[in-house]
Amino acid sequence: MSKQEFLAQLRKGLSGLPQDDIEERLTFYSEMIEDRKEEGLSEEEAVSAVGSVNEIVTQVVAETPFAKIAKERIKSKMRLSVGEIVLLVLGSPIWISLGIAAFAVILSLYISLWAVIISLWAVFASFAACSIGGVLACVVFIVGGNGASGFAMLSAGIVCAGLAIFMFYGCKAATKGTWILTKKIAIWTKNCFIKKEVA
Repeated sequence: MSKQEFLAQLRKGLSGLPQDDIEERLTFYSEMIEDRKEEGLSEEEAVSAVGSVNEIVTQVVAETPFAKIAKERIKSKMRLSVGEIVLLVLGSPIWISLGIAAFAVILSLYISLWAVIISLWAVFASFAACSIGGVLACVVFIVGGNGASGFAMLSAGIVCAGLAIFMFYGCKAATKGTWILTKKIAIWTKNCFIKKEVA
């Protein structure tokens, strides 16, 4: 791929972003390609060394604040006619209510997801506390002369320690997965705004 083709595809991929940001990125990658060419690479090698256009667009969209994308989208809207304004005002009780309801449902689902994660961490903390309590109870029972109860408490503490270890890795994976899901949803939302702007 030539430098001009690369920059044209990059411009197309970033078309929903503010024009200043697009020009800044195009200048940056153009200079990067020129630097690689000065190091002795051919134009095609320099372009391929920079990376794929899709990866760059995804990274730039992820780094761009959502407010900046929304502001660009609103700014570039065409003017509304009087009839459209009247329809928006008359329909506002319906579409505002539906918008608030949809936002509340999505927010409650997201909060519920994190509540499940917090509950899993609470179970892990309970198992860890029970394992420590079982060991301490073992010592108390053995010192008190009740060896059988002491060994029963020790075995219960060991079982709880094993369950705590399993819960730790499960909780860690669930937290990481939820965090990745959150980032992907944010990037998807930004891309929706950009794609609508291009269309």
